[in-house]
Amino acid sequence: MDNEPAAEEKVVSSGTGRNFLVHTTFFQNGCFIIVSEGERRIGALSVAISASNKVNVAKVIPSKYDSIFINTIAEKVSSMINGICLVSLHNNGQLQLDDMKAIMGEVMSIVGSKKHEGQ
Repeated sequence: MDNEPAAEEKVVSSGTGRNFLVHTTFFQNGCFIIVSEGERRIGALSVAISASNKVNVAKVIPSKYDSIFINTIAEKVSSMINGICLVSLHNNGQLQLDDMKAIMGEVMSIVGSKKHEGQ
């Protein structure tokens, strides 16, 4: 069916040995990105909306560890797709720089490929 959202799921391994599941679901006006360590879980939640070259972001469920990282993903993706981006992050502990680089790299790769498809 044409109206169903496009979803993609990938496992990201970082240099620290941690594995994260990155699940993305794209809609006509935005996307939902779920990042979880270990099992599939919903965690901290941030939402961003881009309109007229301005991005507004809000924490819906604050993160115990990495709220700036979640906000950064939401803002960046929202501005790339010029729409709404919801980001959920469930992690077992503080993220290291290598973890953040691996997650952000995979998210940017997925969003970039969707953008080039004409999304």
